[in-house]
Amino acid sequence: MEKPAVQESGLLIPLIDFSKFLHGDPSQRVETAKAILTGFQTAGFIYLSNIPTPPSTLTHVFDMSAKFFQLDTATKASLAWTVPEANRGYSAPRREKVTQLTDSAAVDALRSSFPDMKESFEIGRQDEPWHHPNHWPPETPGNQLTGFKQTMLDFCAQLKALHTDVMRAIAVGMALPDESYFDRFVCDGDNTLRLLHYPAVSRDLFQLNPGQVRAGEHSDYGSITFLFQDGRGGLQVKSPEGKFVDAAPIEGTCVVNAGDLLARWSNDTIKSTVHRVVEPPGKEGDGEGGTYPARYSIAYFCNPNFKDWIEAIPGTYATDADKKYEGINSGEYLLQRLTATY
Repeated sequence: MEKPAVQESGLLIPLIDFSKFLHGDPSQRVETAKAILTGFQTAGFIYLSNIPTPPSTLTHVFDMSAKFFQLDTATKASLAWTVPEANRGYSAPRREKVTQLTDSAAVDALRSSFPDMKESFEIGRQDEPWHHPNHWPPETPGNQLTGFKQTMLDFCAQLKALHTDVMRAIAVGMALPDESYFDRFVCDGDNTLRLLHYPAVSRDLFQLNPGQVRAGEHSDYGSITFLFQDGRGGLQVKSPEGKFVDAAPIEGTCVVNAGDLLARWSNDTIKSTVHRVVEPPGKEGDGEGGTYPARYSIAYFCNPNFKDWIEAIPGTYATDADKKYEGINSGEYLLQRLTATY
């Protein structure tokens, strides 16, 4: 394992070379898998280097994402996110409020006081059978979004494969009988690609409103999340001591965090850790106009197949009485969480 990506306030987030699991000898694979599992068990977060997706692909996806958010307001509004059952399309600034709260009235009050300062575009499984199609922006020959749909579908396919590989690493780390234990739970690809744009904002807004953030503190809902950051910074992870610690971008890496459903699935042996996006650290944005520049990130939210029943993984409990949660349908659980967010 390399030098930790983050080590502060009791929080240690490891930086792990994933190629050693994908292509290493048996001992390297086991060692890497154990490091991944330990990172999820202790911090809930890891950084992965040397994933199969090449830097050129990430650069292109980020470029396409920026071009999407440059579209006029009316065009983006025509692609609007509609209902939690679909979870596809464009969400305008102030539409969403990520939080740990579950009461809808409390979420509405928080949204009114400190709305999340971002806009997003969600892309779901293209072949899903529940009649919730993706909302693709117009592509005409030579326009700025030519190739957008195929770029995003290809990227989703790469990350779906990466989801399978990371879950195999978890299975190896947990010493499950077969490293493909989770394959049947993730084969459908019921995942969501989210393009995120945090518009440029005045530094004064944060100074005059101490509770203002770009994205409120929350944990993710599913199994794992892949996060790709630009160089602006602002992601913070809550430490065991209760302090929010900067999880700064590291070039050539992907941040991966465990979600609530994986924590539940693992009988809480894996952590789903609260995180947020705030004012960029350091002196960035202190230049002309006192404005923080725009921030872009890309998240890929991975889930167990929506049709599957999720209950404690063998080996995470001694007797049925040790199970902390009842079994639950993956799709129903995620729908409940999304309904509370929007």
